[in-house]
Amino acid sequence: MATAGKVIKCKAAVAWEFNQPLVIEEVEVAPPQEKEIRIKIVAAGVCQSDLYFLLKCMNKAMFPAVLGHEAAGIVESVGPGVTEFQPGDKVIPLFMPQCRECRFCKSPKTNLCVNGSAGKVDEKSFEASRISCKGRKLLQFLGTSTFSEYTVVKEIAVAKIDAAAPLDKVCLIGCGICTGYGAAVNAAKVEAGSTCAVFGLGAVGLAAVMGCKAAGAQRIIAVDINPEKFEKAKVFGATDVVNPKDHSEPVHEVIAGMTNGGVDFSLECVGNVEVMRSALESSMEAWGVSVIVGWTDMYDIAIRPRHLICGRTWKGTVFGGFKAKDGVAAMTNAYLEKKVKLDEFITHNMPLEQINDAIELMKNSKCIRAVVEVSPP
Repeated sequence: MATAGKVIKCKAAVAWEFNQPLVIEEVEVAPPQEKEIRIKIVAAGVCQSDLYFLLKCMNKAMFPAVLGHEAAGIVESVGPGVTEFQPGDKVIPLFMPQCRECRFCKSPKTNLCVNGSAGKVDEKSFEASRISCKGRKLLQFLGTSTFSEYTVVKEIAVAKIDAAAPLDKVCLIGCGICTGYGAAVNAAKVEAGSTCAVFGLGAVGLAAVMGCKAAGAQRIIAVDINPEKFEKAKVFGATDVVNPKDHSEPVHEVIAGMTNGGVDFSLECVGNVEVMRSALESSMEAWGVSVIVGWTDMYDIAIRPRHLICGRTWKGTVFGGFKAKDGVAAMTNAYLEKKVKLDEFITHNMPLEQINDAIELMKNSKCIRAVVEVSPP
């Protein structure tokens, strides 16, 4: 392309400060360096993780930054040494890399990668950034920064996808859908004929419901304090719905009463430590498996030893246990083959200029997923 090897000036939504609206700015995106890829971002989903770092966690060291990590786009150019991609490829950037060479990538026990350090923020994080504005380097959030028309990502943190994939739909595979769906099929390993409970019916929770159904669960109880989400949960496979506010007793007691002692599998998709405990206690004491899916790093969690001693398993998962490059490509193909849903998650489409509106919708639980058109395909 004509822009290869040159600095690109484009639009991006910049988070200058903690808990402040994003600002649409002209930024400069440097050419990709060794083993890097510059991507034209076409569409990006707004995820609760973006809101967590912008509005909740108070890590002011990460600003200024360009947020966004759930997206899809087209390769604009590649740096020296890149062999897996070429300009024009449709891709999904990954906040979790897969180098395929380290001991983690070679192990079937984890989807982490030794070379993954996207969540770490220090001076080197800013130095490594390829995005600048007004003479300042901007942090590339989780190594991606997809609220920018162009971004530069490491080759190990990009998945090539089918050329037929609609980018404004498959962008959701970059985080929320894989996280929830994989939590059910990879982490919990939901079994056919089992009972499940999913706590939290945002995109991740609904994807977990979809995963439970795909795994053959006989009964799927969807739990949320917002009853407006219940009909959507049924679309994805929920058989029962529970609003904790409708009951005087704790929700785990409600679920125990519905299931003769608790569900086989429970998944917490909120990122709330109290809900994590409720999900654990909702699982069958003798063999229940409970998975922490929602992200938070702000509070400790406390349980009684007896909650585990009798046989429960409590575990966590990130990105649904998918090895990123492989999982994203497979999930994209599954969507094209109509084996998983994506369109049904999208409740709003809007241009990059309305990114703050999308954030408000998510903040106030007025959407499942808002997809932002970052730049035209």
